Amino acid sequence: MASTSKVDSSVDDEAEEEEFERFDDFTLASSWERFISEIEAICRQWLADGSKNLLEKGAIQLDSSKNLYKAKSELKYFMKSYCMEYYFEIKKSGEFTVWDCTLHDLQLCFGVKEFLVIAPQSASGVVLDAPEASKLLSAVAIALSNCSSLWPAFVPVHDPSRNAFIGIQNMGTIFTRRFEADRICSQVPVKLMHLEGLYELFVSKFAYSTLDFSMHVFKVRFTMKLTYKTLPYDDDDDMRGEDVENTEPTDFPGGESGTRTQWDDDCPWSEWYSAEDLVKGFGLVVIWSEKTVEGSFEMAEIENSSPHEAEKWILFPNICFFSLMHLKMSFEAQFMEDFVSVENPGSDNLKSSMVIPSPTIIDRVLKDLFHEGVQLPDFAKGQHRSSRSIKGARLESLFAQFCLHSLWFGNCNIRAIAVLWIEFVREIRWYWEESQPLPKMPVNGSIDLSTCLINQKLQMLAICIEKMRELNEEFQDCIGSNDPSPADIKEDGQAVDGSNNLRIPDENFDRNCDSQLTADGLRESGNAIQRYTMKPQDVASIDKKPSDFVRRGSAGKVGSMMLLKSYQSMHAPFTQDAPLMTEDMHEERLHAVEAFSNSFEFSAQLERDILLSDMSAFKAANPDAVFEDFIRWHSPGDWLNDDGKENGPSGIPAVEDLKENWPPQGRLSQRMSEHGNLWRKIWNEAPAVSASEQKPLLDPNREGEKILHYLETLRPNDLLEQMVCTAFRASADTLNQTHFGALKQMAMKMDQLYITMSSVLKPLQANNLSGDSETIEDLRRLCVVFEHVEKLLTVAASLHRKFLQAPRISEAIFSDFYDFYLPKMGRGSGQEDVQMEFDMKLQLRNHERQLVSNMFMPPTANQSWRKVLSMGNLLNGHEPILREIIFSSSDHVNGGHYAPSTPRAYQQEIETYRMYICGTSNDLRVALSVTSCD
Repeated sequence: MASTSKVDSSVDDEAEEEEFERFDDFTLASSWERFISEIEAICRQWLADGSKNLLEKGAIQLDSSKNLYKAKSELKYFMKSYCMEYYFEIKKSGEFTVWDCTLHDLQLCFGVKEFLVIAPQSASGVVLDAPEASKLLSAVAIALSNCSSLWPAFVPVHDPSRNAFIGIQNMGTIFTRRFEADRICSQVPVKLMHLEGLYELFVSKFAYSTLDFSMHVFKVRFTMKLTYKTLPYDDDDDMRGEDVENTEPTDFPGGESGTRTQWDDDCPWSEWYSAEDLVKGFGLVVIWSEKTVEGSFEMAEIENSSPHEAEKWILFPNICFFSLMHLKMSFEAQFMEDFVSVENPGSDNLKSSMVIPSPTIIDRVLKDLFHEGVQLPDFAKGQHRSSRSIKGARLESLFAQFCLHSLWFGNCNIRAIAVLWIEFVREIRWYWEESQPLPKMPVNGSIDLSTCLINQKLQMLAICIEKMRELNEEFQDCIGSNDPSPADIKEDGQAVDGSNNLRIPDENFDRNCDSQLTADGLRESGNAIQRYTMKPQDVASIDKKPSDFVRRGSAGKVGSMMLLKSYQSMHAPFTQDAPLMTEDMHEERLHAVEAFSNSFEFSAQLERDILLSDMSAFKAANPDAVFEDFIRWHSPGDWLNDDGKENGPSGIPAVEDLKENWPPQGRLSQRMSEHGNLWRKIWNEAPAVSASEQKPLLDPNREGEKILHYLETLRPNDLLEQMVCTAFRASADTLNQTHFGALKQMAMKMDQLYITMSSVLKPLQANNLSGDSETIEDLRRLCVVFEHVEKLLTVAASLHRKFLQAPRISEAIFSDFYDFYLPKMGRGSGQEDVQMEFDMKLQLRNHERQLVSNMFMPPTANQSWRKVLSMGNLLNGHEPILREIIFSSSDHVNGGHYAPSTPRAYQQEIETYRMYICGTSNDLRVALSVTSCD
């Protein structure tokens, strides 16, 4: 028995132990409760982490706000997956700003700060079943209550296009807020298009439905935000019914394109293209601050009021982007004809898209380049102070205009440029053969060596043509005239003729009579010494006896200087201008000088023609002169006075002093007194011939043919290098003429552009580039930089033109846009984001409102066909594109229907009803929140 009882007791113990092990916890028995527990665990973790830790764990910042972030987590319930998102702010702002543009949609709709959103992970992202939505919201509410969290929670419902939500918020142990938002996408009742009907809609949520709302007073807080938008400037003319007909080809930018007026017609680049206005328009936000209204009639008065009565005006621009610059270079062909010749095998490698424009287009371009009757342009116009550092051609010059046309001609392909260049040179040859003035090129002054070689050649060709015309006119005059020959003189020794080849002195006698090319820079002393100066009061008749010879070509006496042998006054002769030289001619002479050891003698040999001409003219003007006299006048630094005084007279001595000190004690310098001196040899050979009778130093016929040969045989590589430099310089100078007001950032960016161009384009002057050169990559990057500056300048010009009377607005908008766009300037167009949104809001001052209001032009009949459905608050006939309204009502807890169950701690005013209304005539969205006492 004993054993039996022991066995039974052990069996009972095992049964009890087995029963204990199978104990079930019925608090987590259902999937519904497990789902709530999972939500609760996630919420507790978010509460424990706080905003800083959530950021470290990968919380995402919203694009619409710099202060709003979201953390998300995934969870499952049965076979469905859900995503729960927690939206929170980093900086806890004390007061909620109603019309803050950075608010999330749900924050604006329901007036909350941080909140939860739980939605199914499906294609629609909304809960289509109403019971499921309620159950899901209840689970979140229970979980938040268990966490003692006051976060509101929302669930998206219905069709996604309705943007509908339901939500709930536990406000403590007493109050609960419920949320609901929905949208009417079409057929909005006419009553709800007006403020009066919207007011009654809000009142109906807490007043008896049988009441006539227009006859009762309900105090409601009201605030409104209206958004207006100007018509896009590109579409404005189209909306006004202006027909634009453009039947001309688009290859030539200078042609007329109908009568439509473009926004940039008076901008400097309008001759070449019409830039897209990057400032597409402006939006205007008008805000009525919160006020208390007491009836429908008061709402009707507000709807009829002008937007100028609103408390705030906020302007925001709509700015977009475009690109323009291209660069194509080739280094394979030997001549420009190779690109257009069908026999050249290399032409097969050219793209088929490189089409040559029609002869009509070519003819139009040439007519624009060689337009007859055009006055010589102002070459200094629009030139930046750093422009000369770029070795190109000036903006208004012939070659610069050719380069600008090439950027558009045939879409800037090499074949089209080759054809245009060949025709361009043929046209220049015609001007040369017909002795017609070369357009857009100056014919006076010296050659501008700071420009590219092609421009120097064209300038010299223009001078040669002018010389040829002068020679032809003089020849015709000599044939049909009986006037005395140029050798005839007056009794006082002055020359009769006034040839343009002569340098005629004025008050600055030294500067006008001095030879432009002498050996001063190569003499031993190395110092350039000026000749004696003759002023009108210095010219005195101190000759004692008439000359035994005939004086010809005299330009006047040289102060009190006397000839050494004859005691006659020294006369300065008319001399020929030194022949002009281009940069390559100077380089040839420099290389020749460096090749000889005796640089002075060789320099004199190079300048032999000039010296011979000056010596002949001096002999004709001073028949009794000797070599020393010529040195005293032409190169005073080579005449040394024995008394140690400075060379040259310090004043006009009296005649008695000249007698006592005659002849002057002095001698030639060492280099002039050496045996076999070349200058003395040339002096001995020089005949006494005045400048008017001499052969011109510049042979215009020979130099002109050499220039044309250079242009016709120019290598493509050399041409394109000079074209690139000139195109960049001319394009930048064109942009530099743009008026953009006192925008310091834009002025600084233009300065930086010229510095960058000067640095990048400098290697092009070496003429040693190849197709794989690193400089080509630098040029491509320069194109990107130029494109970005174009965009900034277009925005600056547009803003400046639109706000001439309110420069503060343009400066503020451009400053923000510059800061926004500057980080993107290091990337090319292909790397830029497709959508680049510039979001900037500027509050207007009272005196600026009228200017902005004038930008809203009164609509035409075509634009105002819907005015019968207008919502009111018209701005120059324009209704708002969006109207947002917030109604709210409050109740004192101790005096309302909440009072019986409300402890003393809640004896305060709470917002019982809040309605956010957003919409237009065809679209209406309503979000309602109601506070109840549970």
